[in-house]
Amino acid sequence: MDTIGDFLTRVRNALGARHKYVDVPASNLKFAMAEIMREQGYIDSIERIEDTKQGMLRVTLKYTNGQPAIMGLKRISTPGLRRYTKATETPRVLSGLGIAILSTPKGLMTDKQARQANVGGEVLCYVW
Repeated sequence: MDTIGDFLTRVRNALGARHKYVDVPASNLKFAMAEIMREQGYIDSIERIEDTKQGMLRVTLKYTNGQPAIMGLKRISTPGLRRYTKATETPRVLSGLGIAILSTPKGLMTDKQARQANVGGEVLCYVW
């Protein structure tokens, strides 16, 4: 199962239904992705909810004048077809208006941070 794709789909569906928050099964990777989206201003907050299993992440969604802050989410690298990029070929999403989240040897980072650190990696998703 594609856990990152599931995370993005849950967020996309919650935004379409105008929910205040969405709960997703917790993992360190999903927490790091949500933290990048929070730092970039796409979501309000992330909260870990402990339970007897793996826990949950409560992602509080952000709206501006009734419109969601996230206009689109797209999964790029899938379990069946991994997409990697060199440091010099890091993609720009909507000419810099969106972000690409990359998994690099230095951890998860945005496309802009990866260009500044001169590292490439796996392109996980686009957010705009």
